[in-house]
Amino acid sequence: MNKTVAIIGGGIAGTALAIGLTQKGVKAVLIEKDADWTPTSSGIFIYANGLRALDRLGVLDGIKTAGWVSPDGDNLYLTPQGETITRTIYPSIGGAHVPPIVGIRRVDLHRVLTARLAEFDVDVRLGVTATGFRDEPGRPVEVSLSDGAQVSCDVLIGADGVRSQMRTALFGEIEPVYTGFGVWRSTHAKPKEIDVKIMYMGLGIRLGIMPISDDELYMFGTTREPDKPFYPRERWHSLMREKFADIAGGPAAALLEEITSPERVVYTAVEEVHLQLPWHRGRVGVIGDAAHSSTPFMGQGGAMAIEDAVVLADMLADPLAEAGDISATLQAFGLRRFERCKFVQDVSRGVGEAGAIEDHQATIRRDERLRTLGQGDVDSFYARMAEAI
Repeated sequence: MNKTVAIIGGGIAGTALAIGLTQKGVKAVLIEKDADWTPTSSGIFIYANGLRALDRLGVLDGIKTAGWVSPDGDNLYLTPQGETITRTIYPSIGGAHVPPIVGIRRVDLHRVLTARLAEFDVDVRLGVTATGFRDEPGRPVEVSLSDGAQVSCDVLIGADGVRSQMRTALFGEIEPVYTGFGVWRSTHAKPKEIDVKIMYMGLGIRLGIMPISDDELYMFGTTREPDKPFYPRERWHSLMREKFADIAGGPAAALLEEITSPERVVYTAVEEVHLQLPWHRGRVGVIGDAAHSSTPFMGQGGAMAIEDAVVLADMLADPLAEAGDISATLQAFGLRRFERCKFVQDVSRGVGEAGAIEDHQATIRRDERLRTLGQGDVDSFYARMAEAI
């Protein structure tokens, strides 16, 4: 198969797409602006549907070795005082070898994915950006790079994130939508006794703890930030402690006390991208966060990007997707993925709203609903995620 796909962006979506294409015999050229190609050091958790997709890329074993594998999919909900609200169990999808959930450092996920690229000797261009492209009928797509090089390809895919320049080039300025939430993240040494995902549900706050290796854990909290305030980085550590000061019981209280410098904390205003179909023009398209960035409350952003990559790699590797049908293939890809990604966005936003309730009586009703209906909600959502992608 002589097809060539150029990919702009070496994050989760772009790297996964390059792997998926190359293992099916399609040449990939991966273009990444970061010369060091190093992600931020916070954590990520990947649920079973994302792990199923990673299995298809041949990297699941490496992910399980590098990260923390939940022994039983247990998720413990606590009050701010550390009292148990309920437990829910995340299911496995895709076979007994696919765990319900894995927590992993982003840098370790990146390492596993790039090691797989190295096995295939993928053409990776670092420290350069795409400065323009031409998609003319009857000719290859021509991509101009900032170092003066040209890349000729049959398909050009933007996997360049929430503020995608490829999306702008295709569709004009489409600004991410601010959700009114902020996310606070920190990493810590993992006490041996913490071997479960934990969620605190408070008044207007939601704070989670997730192991990401045998010796490290990731703490992530969400707060309402309706006016999108600017918080100076030098205050992030003190602000995170202040925002979650009501967390007074269980393991989180001690972890919050450990946050004594801004280097321990990452703060992000939560935005979504709602790109309507089509996600392409001609033989040029976008995937992952560039098309459908989601809030983090269901932990599905990375999984949706990986699923995008697996599906698109399959479709582009199909012998029927010859050069003259590339636009139709990209059209079919968008139609295949749009509803599922929107479903995840909608559910995730709803979970975020429930976690940010600021009325005391409403939080009592929310917690009671978790006790009685929480497992049913989990089962319903993951039944949907278990469907073929």
